[in-house]
This record gives sequence, C-alpha cells and structure tokens, in this order.
Amino acid sequence: MLFAAADEGNFELIVIIAIVVVIFFGLIAFAIFARYFRFWIQSKTTGAGIGIPDLLGMTFRKVSPAVIVQSKITAVQAGIGDEQGVTSQALEAHYLARGNVPLVIRSMVAAAKAKIDLDFKLATAIDLAGRNVLEAVQTSVYPKVIDVPARGSGRESLDGVAQNGIQLKVKARVTVRANLRQLIGGATEDTIVARVGEGIVSAIGSCKSHGEVLENPDLISRMVLSRRLDSQTAFEIVSIDIADVDVGENIGARLQADQAEADMRVARANAEGRRAMAVAEEQENIAQIEESRAKVVEAEAEVPKAIADAFRAGTLGIFDYYKMRNIRADTEMRSSIAKAGANDSSKKGIVA
Repeated sequence: MLFAAADEGNFELIVIIAIVVVIFFGLIAFAIFARYFRFWIQSKTTGAGIGIPDLLGMTFRKVSPAVIVQSKITAVQAGIGDEQGVTSQALEAHYLARGNVPLVIRSMVAAAKAKIDLDFKLATAIDLAGRNVLEAVQTSVYPKVIDVPARGSGRESLDGVAQNGIQLKVKARVTVRANLRQLIGGATEDTIVARVGEGIVSAIGSCKSHGEVLENPDLISRMVLSRRLDSQTAFEIVSIDIADVDVGENIGARLQADQAEADMRVARANAEGRRAMAVAEEQENIAQIEESRAKVVEAEAEVPKAIADAFRAGTLGIFDYYKMRNIRADTEMRSSIAKAGANDSSKKGIVA
C-alpha cells in the first residue's frame, strides 16, 4: 500500500509539472501571437504572405517587422509582388544594409504608376548609393529646371564674346529629366551647369557678329544641344532656353586699345634704347677725337726737336727757318681774318 501511495503521489506531481509546462509554453505562444497578431492579420488579409514564423525570425535578426510588413503590403496593393523581386527576404536584406525600405517601395509604386521601368535591384542600388530614389523618379515624371548660372554662384550671367569683339551677357534655363540607368556614378547638377555654361560661351564665340545671337537666340540652344552635354550624367537634357541676352562691353576695341598702348610702350623703349646707343657712340667719337688731338699735340711737340736736329745736321738753314715762320704766321693771320668775318656775318643776321 505504501508503494501504491508513493506511485500515486509521483503521478500527481508529474501531472502538475506537465500542466505548468503547458501553461508556460501556452503563455509564450499567446504573447508571441498577441505581439505579432496585428502584423499577421494585416499580411493575411492583404495577401502579403508573411507568417508568424517570419515575423519571429525578423525579431531575432533585429529587423523591424512593422517596416517590412507595411512596405510589403504597400507593394502588393500597388501590384508589385514577388515577380518584381519584392520579397520579404529582399526587404529584410535591404533593411539590414541600412537602406530606406519604405522610400524604395514608394519610388517603385510611383514608377509603376508613371509607366517607368524601375526594378527592385536598381531601386535598392540607387538608395544604397546615397541618392534619393523617390526624388529621381519624380524628376523623371516632372522635369526639373536648372538656372545657368546657378543661383547663389555669385554670377549674374554668362559672359561670351562674339568674333566682332562685342560682349554678350546670357542667362539660360536648362530643363532636365532624371536618367535612372545612369543615376549611379553619373555626374550631378553642377556638371550640367558647367557644361552648359561652357557650351553657351563657345557658341557665342563661334558667331561672327553679336547681331546673329540677338536676332536668333535659339541658335545658341541648338548648338549646345548638339554636343550631347548630358552624357555620363544622371540627367537627360530636355531643352535649353535662353532667358535673357544683354549687350556688354566692346571687348575687342578695348583689347586693341590695350595692344596699341603696349606697342607704343615697346616703341618708346626701343627709341630710348637707340638714343642711349647714339649717346654712347657720340661719347666714343668724342673720346676718339680727344685721343687724336692728343696725338697731334704729341706730334707737334716733336717738330721743334726735328728742326733742332735739322739745324745740327745742316739740312735746314736759317733763312729757310724764317721763311717757314713767315708762312705759318701768314696762315694764322688768314685764319683769324676768316673767323672774324664769319662772326660779323652771324651778328648781322641776328640783328636783321
């Protein structure tokens, strides 16, 4: 009887433990069901196809069930399902990659409504690249207008010079549409502004006269559009419109005046150089004359010596010497008379 009582007591203890275990797991299941029931019922009623185990696995993987469920429901309701690659696993992977899952889904819905080809892989790649994929889709639907020069750049207009030297100040507006296929790695708006500005200045410079531009402003637009400035950019140029054209300065005349001034300075410098050379040459001639005079003086100093030697040698007589002195005195007198006559003539000319 004691053994029977002991067996009966053990059976009751096992039953109690089993009931406690069942109640414990039941409470856990109820808590899980209560936590995920709202997401599960939404997924079930909308056909999103996300079950309780999937929701529990999201919690373990540190993924927000609310974000994934709402995004999947939005995609399914818009007609975007697993065929386009929008699965719960793909959404979780993009969430774990720190991507903006709701923004990607909204962009895909907007693209689908606008008949734009945008798959899930491209949308997630654009989002992970740091671009706003929804804004890109909206720009594809509603083109964006960019001012050239850009606002806040500190420039009021683009300045170009025609071949006749007249400056033209141009303001333009560029209408662009996002190119989703080149959004990753494509150049931004700054590149579009720079290329269009360069094209406008080059187009003005190729015109023979500024009158051609004033008469036909769309000439610039056609020349710029023909260059395919939107290559390797994230945008497609729809149109380039010339908003304003003003006539500036006569750059050609100013350059010619500056060139003439520079030429005059060069000519002055050359003339000054030639004058300096002439002065130097004159000074050299004066030095040579003085040198020649010194030689003459030295030669004249040798004459008395030569006369003395002639006297000693007997080749020169006394009468010959006096005759030579008379000739020299006569020559000096004639020179004095000639100088006096020249001075009198000059004085009479001054008085007259």
